[in-house]
Amino acid sequence: MKAKTAAKKPNIFVRMGRKIKEVFSELKKVTWPSFGKVVKSTGVVITVVVIFLVVFTAINFGLSSLLELITGIGG
Repeated sequence: MKAKTAAKKPNIFVRMGRKIKEVFSELKKVTWPSFGKVVKSTGVVITVVVIFLVVFTAINFGLSSLLELITGIGG
């Protein structure tokens, strides 16, 4: 005989409902950034991406020109 009986788990939908409640409860605790802060951070990210784009494009162009100079093939 079993000394302890296993506790029955709640229905899957009950567990999902509890989890969704917990998620919304945690989302209420989040401090969301202001609109100005979001715009400023987005501007910084876009600026850094553009700078890296220019740098990598210049490196690519330079290496491609160097390869063309060395091998003599190309356009």
